[in-house]
Amino acid sequence: MGLGAPLNSTERPMAEINVIPLVDVMLVLLVVFMVTAPLLTHAVRLDLPKARSHSSSTQARHIEIVIQRNESLYWNGELVSSAELEKRAAQLATTAPATEIHLKGDAAVPYGKIAQLLSSLSQHGLSHIGFVTDPGSPAPAPN
Repeated sequence: MGLGAPLNSTERPMAEINVIPLVDVMLVLLVVFMVTAPLLTHAVRLDLPKARSHSSSTQARHIEIVIQRNESLYWNGELVSSAELEKRAAQLATTAPATEIHLKGDAAVPYGKIAQLLSSLSQHGLSHIGFVTDPGSPAPAPN
């Protein structure tokens, strides 16, 4: 039966998969991996310097800034005005610029207000800012 030959009622198409090319490829890959595997385990011997240190048990200092839906601001639980927050951010940037800022915002606060607060903090040089969210709350469904 040729490729273009019509099928008679007694002839059926071949339903077997030719696995010889698959086996050939797998054997080639096996040989390649057998050759390259010893090269991957080559280690470089180093004489590293000796040093003693103790783990740092102090936790990183952080400031928690909260903005509520009525746009009131809290600095570590203390109600502050926008001007006072700016003043404290400038002071923090000069004394400890690596301090982490944990920013909490009510879900109803407009994004523009959060963006303004974020911009104000970054203008003072505070760049370690993280958003605090509630992992237990389900995300709102898109409209």
